[in-house]
Amino acid sequence: MRSIARTLAFITFLSLLGGCSIVRLSYDHGARLTWWWLDGYVDFNREQAPHAKQAIQLWFDWHRTAQLPEYVDWLAAVRGQIDAPLTARQICGWSDELQNIIAPAFAQAVQLSAPVVLRLGEAQWRHLEQRYSKSNEELRRDYLQPDPGERRQASIKRTVKRIENLYGSIDKAQRQLIAASVESSPFNPEIWMIERQRRQQETLRILRQFTPESATPEQAIASLQNLIEHTHRSDDPDYRAYQLKLSAYTCDFIAHMHNSATPLQRQHAHDKLKKWETDLRTLMTGI
Repeated sequence: MRSIARTLAFITFLSLLGGCSIVRLSYDHGARLTWWWLDGYVDFNREQAPHAKQAIQLWFDWHRTAQLPEYVDWLAAVRGQIDAPLTARQICGWSDELQNIIAPAFAQAVQLSAPVVLRLGEAQWRHLEQRYSKSNEELRRDYLQPDPGERRQASIKRTVKRIENLYGSIDKAQRQLIAASVESSPFNPEIWMIERQRRQQETLRILRQFTPESATPEQAIASLQNLIEHTHRSDDPDYRAYQLKLSAYTCDFIAHMHNSATPLQRQHAHDKLKKWETDLRTLMTGI
């Protein structure tokens, strides 16, 4: 997460898809959880805190009515197709649709967070820089193990966990399919980490320019929008090409994984999506 605006937009949807048993609890407490997370990154002072909390709550109030219905429709559409074989083109199409659905959440977050960002200062940016460093070290431990074998096994373990979260338990042949996919994947954690750190430094450079005296809310909004856009679609041509290659490979892998699923596993996925959909419908009513 590279900016306040991006965090406001992503934290809810990621928690929603993290596990159906905590969907409603996570969302109902989303504003508070988001506040704690953001405060851990920028360390708001006493004067800044009320404005940040208000912006977060306004975003969640808007999101419940403006975005949740679209998530429900998207989940229902996907659920209606997963009983049959899938193609990589379908998977990538769903991903593109989801990006378009989430886009207004980023835009709303930018609008609400810009006045908050203008109130922040060097103390907050130093804290953010330190938090970036800490999170990078954590990710290095998880993704950049010195031993190639350990790195490969960690990647396989992560992928198995994600697949089983949706399809339930997988068999030996499917584990072998995952292992083969990890071996041939274009994902390069070194390249990813370099880009991540580049984006962090660019974020800090931009944020340090924001003061009420040096930038208007409109200028802050434009800069935050660019930061978010470049996070999704890198402004570095080489990394953008890498993103596209990795995306295409991932869609192909997911299609192969789905097509290897048994009827029982597909039913598990169907039921899981239905449960998320039901929970979202409940959240829409405010119950």
